[in-house]
Amino acid sequence: MKYPVIIFLLLFSFATVSVAQKYAYVDTEYILDNIPEYKDAQNQLDEYAAEYQQEIEEKIAEINKMTQDYQAEAVLMPEDVKKKKQEEINKKKEELATLQNQRFGKDGDLFLKREELVKPIQEKIYNAIEEIATDKNYSFVFDKAGSLSILYVNAKYDISDDVLDKVGAELGTVRKEDRVKKNKPSSKSGKSKSPSRPGGNSPGPVRKGGRK
Repeated sequence: MKYPVIIFLLLFSFATVSVAQKYAYVDTEYILDNIPEYKDAQNQLDEYAAEYQQEIEEKIAEINKMTQDYQAEAVLMPEDVKKKKQEEINKKKEELATLQNQRFGKDGDLFLKREELVKPIQEKIYNAIEEIATDKNYSFVFDKAGSLSILYVNAKYDISDDVLDKVGAELGTVRKEDRVKKNKPSSKSGKSKSPSRPGGNSPGPVRKGGRK
C-alpha cells in the first residue's frame, strides 16, 4: 500500500507547486502595432528591400540580354568567341548569386539592417516583460502572437498594456485610450478566445524566462 501513498503525495506536491505559480501573456503583435518607431523601422526595411530587389532585377535583365544576344549570334561565332561569351555570362550569373546572398542571405545587408532598426526595439520590450514578470512574480509569460498554440485566454492575464506603458517613455507608444486590440475580449466574461495561429506571422519571439 505504500506505493499508492507515495504517488498520491507526489501528485499533491506537484499540484501545490503548480497552484503557487503565476502566469501571464502578452500579444507582441499588438504591442508592436502601437509603437510608431517600430512601424517607421518596418517602412525603412521595406524601402531597403525594394532597393535591393531592384538592383538584382537589373542584373537579371542584363544576364537575359547577354544570353539572348549570344543565342542569336552563336551560329556565326568562332568557337573561341563562343567560349568567351559563355564565360562572360557564367561570370555574370556568379556575380548575381553573390549579390543575392549579400543582400538577402543569412547575415546579409537586409538582415543587418533589421538588427540595426528592429532589434533595439524588441530588446526594450523583452526587458520590460522581464521587469514586469519579476515585479509581479510571474513564473511564465507567453506570447499570444507567437507560434505557441493558445486556444483559450483570460483577458485579465494580458499584460501587453503594462509592457507598452513601461516602454512608453523610451519608444513613444500610442496612448492607452487610442490603442485598439484586434481581438477584443468578451464584455460579459472579460475573457477572449483566440484560435491557434500558424507560425510565420509573429513579429518576433518573446523569450520565456530571464534575459540571456
